[in-house]
Amino acid sequence: MANRGPSYGLSREVQEKIEQKYDADLENKLVDWIILQCAEDIEHPSPGRAHFQKWLMDGTVLCKLINSLYPPGQEPIPKISESKMAFKQMEQISQFLKAAETYGVRTTDIFQTVDLWEGKDMAAVQRTLMALGSVAVTKDDGCYRGEPSWFHRKAQQNRRGFSEEQLRQGQNVIGLQMGSNKGASQAGMTGKLACGSPKRFTVPAGSSSDPLTATGELPVPGKMSPGHGS
Repeated sequence: MANRGPSYGLSREVQEKIEQKYDADLENKLVDWIILQCAEDIEHPSPGRAHFQKWLMDGTVLCKLINSLYPPGQEPIPKISESKMAFKQMEQISQFLKAAETYGVRTTDIFQTVDLWEGKDMAAVQRTLMALGSVAVTKDDGCYRGEPSWFHRKAQQNRRGFSEEQLRQGQNVIGLQMGSNKGASQAGMTGKLACGSPKRFTVPAGSSSDPLTATGELPVPGKMSPGHGS
């Protein structure tokens, strides 16, 4: 494990809550899958969060894992180093994270390099590996090794394809609908009554012209009709 100073106060409380999210049972499941998926002579780590971190922290196992999810000759990380140098190990972790995102793991499911190398959040590491397994099961391209039930299969989009003829017919329908509505407007629905313009009405003989003006017009707001207000 990387050398880290002790946590105090609030930072220690936060770290304890993070560590409580770590799933020991999930650890065993992930270790079994990684060893089976890599199909190499990889040593099984001792149980426990600290051992799980030490097993993965140099990036070697992670790089072998992501490579095993591709057909031979298409591996995203062609050169894997077993260097003991810290920057090389962190570089390989970063390479794995980039390759995992390219493979289909969502950015929100990707852990940070320090989460693993410094052991800050091993629960986040588990979450990334679970997401990677789910993508592998969903792809179903023959590269996944293990029981399909080990990971949740993601829902896939139901994409519908249309031929050029179907698209052309759809455009014709839209064009006809637009043509049938041509000329329809608010003015047509309201008798083309413009705001503020008078509309003439026929006033029967002998009836009061109020509230109509003497000319048989609707009064315009703000304008006094002849014979009113005098």
